[in-house]
Amino acid sequence: MQAFTRLIPVVAICLSLAAAIHSCSRNPYIATNRNYKKQSKSLSKSLQPLPSPMALDSIVSPPYAVGTVNFDLRKPNFVIIHHTAQKSCEQTLKTFTVERSKVSAHYVICDDGTVHHMLNDYLRAWQAGVSKWGNNTDINSSSIGIELDNDGYEYFSEPQITSLLKLLDTLKRKYTIPAANFIGHSDIAPKRKVDPNVFFPWQRLAQRGFGMWYDDTTNVIMPSSFDHLTALRLVGYDMADTTAAIRAFRRHFLQDTLGRTLSAPDDKVLYQLMKKYQ
Repeated sequence: MQAFTRLIPVVAICLSLAAAIHSCSRNPYIATNRNYKKQSKSLSKSLQPLPSPMALDSIVSPPYAVGTVNFDLRKPNFVIIHHTAQKSCEQTLKTFTVERSKVSAHYVICDDGTVHHMLNDYLRAWQAGVSKWGNNTDINSSSIGIELDNDGYEYFSEPQITSLLKLLDTLKRKYTIPAANFIGHSDIAPKRKVDPNVFFPWQRLAQRGFGMWYDDTTNVIMPSSFDHLTALRLVGYDMADTTAAIRAFRRHFLQDTLGRTLSAPDDKVLYQLMKKYQ
């Protein structure tokens, strides 16, 4: 008992020392964090002045500025899921903190489940690029981008998916994002992108209300007028390149990229999804 009592101060000292070492460890992103604060402060200042139409905006210049009292922040309505296609989470963090890369995301989730919130949800990340979903051609302005640490050829770890599900639940409740609006990068840019890869558990997400999935197709009776290209367009795919759209659909809902066409069983899946998206 006496020996145990002597150990207590030693343990306390060790814990304090470990905490001190951890608190003193240098953040390698101090400079870029300073840049973030500078940019966000500049944007904040630009919102403060009352809007006042210039001479070119109005035939008759108003005698004074009038600001409405009924407003709030624009909110995101889509969540776009990516894989990083890089070798490590640290590499992705560096990519998103150098100006020359011109790419970013709101969140990065590492293989071990660590979540890096890199950009305020109300700000516009550069993650979707040239993309389209339905009639929306500016996805960046209405979406939150989530990057998963994955080189594109491997399964996603359980800690990573667990963190993702917790994050998606928070985002869905906070911004009232519809289930149909949780989609992948390849869905909105089928000619350019293949992420997230075929190992991504879309069905598991859909079961939690993040994205759509189909039911058992055994007893589905197809209408004679069904056209799978029209159905893909109604789901949301950009049909400028029909083969790319089909491959993106197969990657997401059939978990493969081997086919460039759709078979009769595939059409049943698409038919069910079309009705759900409508």
